[in-house]
Amino acid sequence: MIIEGKCWCYGANIDTDALAPMGSYQGENVLDGAKQCLRDVDPRFAKGVRENDIFVATENLGIGSSREAAPLFLKALGVRLILASSFARIFFRNCYNIGLPALICEQSPTINMGDKLIVDLDLGIIKNLTQDVSLSYEPIPEHLYNMVLSGGLLPYLKKQLSNEHN
Repeated sequence: MIIEGKCWCYGANIDTDALAPMGSYQGENVLDGAKQCLRDVDPRFAKGVRENDIFVATENLGIGSSREAAPLFLKALGVRLILASSFARIFFRNCYNIGLPALICEQSPTINMGDKLIVDLDLGIIKNLTQDVSLSYEPIPEHLYNMVLSGGLLPYLKKQLSNEHN
Protein backbone atom coordinates (compact mmCIF):
# COMPACT_ATOMS: atom_id res chain seq x y z
CA MET A 1 0.00 0.00 0.00
CA ILE A 2 1.44 3.34 -1.11
CA ILE A 3 0.13 6.65 0.18
CA GLU A 4 1.28 9.92 -1.33
CA GLY A 5 -0.01 13.22 -0.05
CA LYS A 6 0.45 16.68 1.39
CA CYS A 7 1.12 17.04 5.11
CA TRP A 8 -0.94 18.93 7.64
CA CYS A 9 1.41 19.40 10.60
CA TYR A 10 0.54 20.19 14.19
CA GLY A 11 2.38 20.05 17.49
CA ALA A 12 2.02 18.12 20.71
CA ASN A 13 -1.07 17.21 22.72
CA ILE A 14 -3.68 17.56 19.97
CA ASP A 15 -6.64 16.15 21.85
CA THR A 16 -9.80 14.42 20.74
CA ASP A 17 -11.84 17.49 21.73
CA ALA A 18 -9.96 19.50 19.09
CA LEU A 19 -10.35 16.77 16.47
CA ALA A 20 -14.02 16.11 17.22
CA PRO A 21 -15.43 19.07 19.16
CA MET A 22 -18.23 18.30 21.59
CA GLY A 23 -21.61 18.35 19.88
CA SER A 24 -20.16 18.16 16.35
CA TYR A 25 -21.21 14.55 15.80
CA GLN A 26 -24.46 12.92 16.76
CA GLY A 27 -23.99 9.75 14.70
CA GLU A 28 -26.06 10.81 11.71
CA ASN A 29 -23.70 12.36 9.20
CA VAL A 30 -19.98 11.94 9.74
CA LEU A 31 -19.00 14.46 7.08
CA ASP A 32 -21.12 17.19 8.68
CA GLY A 33 -19.36 16.60 11.99
CA ALA A 34 -15.97 16.38 10.29
CA LYS A 35 -16.38 19.95 9.05
CA GLN A 36 -15.76 20.99 12.68
CA CYS A 37 -12.47 19.06 12.95
CA LEU A 38 -9.71 21.27 14.41
CA ARG A 39 -11.93 24.36 14.17
CA ASP A 40 -10.29 25.90 17.26
CA VAL A 41 -6.72 24.91 16.30
CA ASP A 42 -6.73 25.58 12.54
CA PRO A 43 -10.00 26.77 11.02
CA ARG A 44 -8.54 26.18 7.52
CA PHE A 45 -8.00 22.45 8.08
CA ALA A 46 -11.44 20.94 7.44
CA LYS A 47 -11.96 23.10 4.33
CA GLY A 48 -8.47 22.57 2.96
CA VAL A 49 -7.66 18.91 3.58
CA ARG A 50 -7.89 16.70 0.49
CA GLU A 51 -8.10 13.01 -0.32
CA ASN A 52 -4.82 11.21 0.50
CA ASP A 53 -3.47 14.01 2.70
CA ILE A 54 -1.37 13.06 5.70
CA PHE A 55 -1.95 14.28 9.26
CA VAL A 56 1.26 14.84 11.23
CA ALA A 57 1.67 15.67 14.90
CA THR A 58 4.46 15.42 17.42
CA GLU A 59 3.72 13.80 20.78
CA ASN A 60 0.59 12.61 22.56
CA LEU A 61 -1.68 12.77 19.53
CA GLY A 62 -5.26 11.95 20.46
CA ILE A 63 -5.13 12.49 24.20
CA GLY A 64 -8.42 13.08 25.96
CA SER A 65 -11.64 11.20 25.58
CA SER A 66 -11.97 7.88 23.79
CA ARG A 67 -14.41 9.08 21.15
CA GLU A 68 -14.00 7.23 17.89
CA ALA A 69 -15.21 10.30 16.00
CA ALA A 70 -11.73 11.90 16.26
CA PRO A 71 -9.97 9.57 13.78
CA LEU A 72 -13.25 9.02 11.92
CA PHE A 73 -13.45 12.75 11.12
CA LEU A 74 -9.87 12.73 9.79
CA LYS A 75 -10.66 9.77 7.56
CA ALA A 76 -13.96 11.30 6.37
CA LEU A 77 -12.09 14.44 5.30
CA GLY A 78 -9.66 12.41 3.17
CA VAL A 79 -6.70 11.82 5.49
CA ARG A 80 -5.22 8.42 4.62
CA LEU A 81 -2.30 8.30 7.06
CA ILE A 82 -1.39 9.70 10.45
CA LEU A 83 2.17 10.19 11.68
CA ALA A 84 3.20 11.17 15.20
CA SER A 85 6.11 10.57 17.52
CA SER A 86 3.63 9.20 20.09
CA PHE A 87 -0.09 8.55 20.40
CA ALA A 88 -2.65 8.18 23.13
CA ARG A 89 -3.30 4.45 23.25
CA ILE A 90 -7.07 4.53 22.64
CA PHE A 91 -6.79 7.02 19.77
CA PHE A 92 -4.07 4.86 18.17
CA ARG A 93 -6.24 1.77 18.35
CA ASN A 94 -9.34 3.63 17.14
CA CYS A 95 -7.38 4.63 14.02
CA TYR A 96 -6.73 1.01 13.17
CA ASN A 97 -10.28 0.01 14.11
CA ILE A 98 -11.53 2.23 11.26
CA GLY A 99 -8.75 1.19 8.86
CA LEU A 100 -6.65 4.35 9.15
CA PRO A 101 -2.92 3.63 9.56
CA ALA A 102 -1.25 5.51 12.42
CA LEU A 103 2.53 5.35 12.33
CA ILE A 104 4.90 6.07 15.20
CA CYS A 105 7.61 8.18 13.58
CA GLU A 106 10.09 9.80 15.95
CA GLN A 107 11.15 12.20 13.18
CA SER A 108 7.63 13.60 12.74
CA PRO A 109 8.71 17.00 14.19
CA THR A 110 11.03 17.44 11.17
CA ILE A 111 8.09 17.38 8.74
CA ASN A 112 6.73 20.78 7.73
CA MET A 113 3.23 21.93 6.84
CA GLY A 114 2.70 21.29 3.14
CA ASP A 115 5.57 18.83 2.69
CA LYS A 116 4.77 16.04 0.25
CA LEU A 117 5.39 12.50 1.46
CA ILE A 118 5.27 9.11 -0.16
CA VAL A 119 4.85 6.21 2.23
CA ASP A 120 5.18 2.58 1.22
CA LEU A 121 3.59 0.56 4.03
CA ASP A 122 4.67 -2.74 2.46
CA LEU A 123 8.35 -1.75 2.36
CA GLY A 124 8.32 0.38 5.52
CA ILE A 125 9.59 3.53 3.80
CA ILE A 126 8.68 7.20 4.28
CA LYS A 127 10.19 9.61 1.78
CA ASN A 128 9.77 13.34 2.29
CA LEU A 129 9.78 14.48 -1.35
CA THR A 130 9.90 18.16 -0.39
CA GLN A 131 12.98 17.86 1.83
CA ASP A 132 14.50 14.91 -0.10
CA VAL A 133 15.00 12.84 3.07
CA SER A 134 13.91 9.42 4.24
CA LEU A 135 12.26 8.83 7.59
CA SER A 136 11.63 5.69 9.57
CA TYR A 137 8.71 4.45 11.61
CA GLU A 138 7.99 1.59 13.95
CA PRO A 139 6.78 -1.46 12.02
CA ILE A 140 3.05 -2.05 12.01
CA PRO A 141 2.11 -5.33 13.71
CA GLU A 142 0.82 -7.77 11.10
CA HIS A 143 -2.69 -8.02 12.55
CA LEU A 144 -3.07 -4.21 12.54
CA TYR A 145 -1.80 -3.95 8.97
CA ASN A 146 -4.29 -6.64 7.95
CA MET A 147 -7.03 -4.59 9.62
CA VAL A 148 -6.04 -1.59 7.46
CA LEU A 149 -6.05 -3.72 4.30
CA SER A 150 -9.51 -5.04 5.25
CA GLY A 151 -10.92 -1.56 5.89
CA GLY A 152 -11.01 -1.71 9.68
CA LEU A 153 -11.77 -4.04 12.57
CA LEU A 154 -15.29 -5.11 11.61
CA PRO A 155 -14.47 -6.02 7.98
CA TYR A 156 -11.33 -7.77 9.24
CA LEU A 157 -13.31 -9.85 11.75
CA LYS A 158 -15.96 -10.71 9.15
CA LYS A 159 -13.20 -11.91 6.84
CA GLN A 160 -11.61 -13.97 9.62
CA LEU A 161 -14.93 -15.54 10.58
CA SER A 162 -15.86 -16.37 7.01
CA ASN A 163 -12.44 -18.03 6.53
CA GLU A 164 -13.06 -20.17 9.63
CA HIS A 165 -16.38 -21.37 8.23
CA ASN A 166 -14.99 -22.33 4.80
